[in-house]
Amino acid sequence: MTKILKISFASLWMLFALVAQGQEHSHAGATAIEYPNIPGYLSLKTDFHIHSVFSDGTVWPSIRVQEALRENLDAISLTEHLEYQPHKSDIPHPDRNRAHEIALKEAADHGLLIIRGSEITRALPVGHNNAIFIHDANPILQEAAEDAFKEAKKQGAFVFWNHPAWYVQQPNGTPALSDFQKERIKNDELHGIEVINTGDYSEEALQIALDNGLTIMGTSDVHDLIDWDYTEKAQHRPITLVFAKEKTAASLLEALKNGRTVAVFNDLLVGKSEFLNPLIKASVTATDLKYIGKTQVLSVTLHNHSSSDLLFENQMPFSLYRHSPVFTIPAGESITLQIKTLERKDSIVLTLKALGAFTAPKVQPIIEWELKID
Repeated sequence: MTKILKISFASLWMLFALVAQGQEHSHAGATAIEYPNIPGYLSLKTDFHIHSVFSDGTVWPSIRVQEALRENLDAISLTEHLEYQPHKSDIPHPDRNRAHEIALKEAADHGLLIIRGSEITRALPVGHNNAIFIHDANPILQEAAEDAFKEAKKQGAFVFWNHPAWYVQQPNGTPALSDFQKERIKNDELHGIEVINTGDYSEEALQIALDNGLTIMGTSDVHDLIDWDYTEKAQHRPITLVFAKEKTAASLLEALKNGRTVAVFNDLLVGKSEFLNPLIKASVTATDLKYIGKTQVLSVTLHNHSSSDLLFENQMPFSLYRHSPVFTIPAGESITLQIKTLERKDSIVLTLKALGAFTAPKVQPIIEWELKID
């Protein structure tokens, strides 16, 4: 009997271990980030500015992969500083691709794209720039900044300007487009700019992007744990939504070079109208359209399918009943509006200004949904 019990307990321990291992391996988490696809494209959730202990971060590269999987990201890049390695006395690895290789191994069989990248780190006017979709980080470590950019271009990289409004480098918090950046843009060596970095949204960076045909980017620039920097503050990391034809590295690169992005940080969405507007439109669906009793007050339930709280202002010729003209649809939730249409209609155009979204500095898009009433 004792022997049988021992076998049973051993079997149970094995079962518990397998279940625990399966749960850990799933990387399931409560902070998954969701955004709908838009017509013709997948909405891929990416973070292309991340650090580990192989530069000035505080975590191992595999942790970065596990965090991204918990948050349901589609692609990340570990962009370690090439010129700045504060942990090199403890981690003196000569290969600047090492963080990428560790992350790549951790992400195997999980569907997360690991894009090889590095950060070119210099004083102004060069500033900090990420080169992603590279083949080898080591040759990009050049004495002259111009040579580093040339090497990145030679490797077919997508290069973007990091935190151009960072007050450590720009005390007035306002980015300045120098002759260095102008020359890089002219030479097809600079393709994007961070409009959102950590918690900072730069209107000036957005204007630079629009004026110079640069891709709009949003990144976490995380150095510590995502949980510490964002989740415990009831935030999700800043990301770039990339509108790609398929979930592949090649398709991501094509979309980035053609500027098909929206930068997102919680309830802030920034991008060109041709991509931002369909994203917001796809994020909200309407159901249960019906008039209340014999009145001319239309009830409609609006569902938010995104991870952003969506703040709207009514732009219809009809006012709302029992609702402020400014209202929020919380992330992943629904609200019911009551619209005074004055007469019973077969259809209406729901017209709302997205107050948390920007297609240019201080310019908020107006989104329309054509709704048929049963």
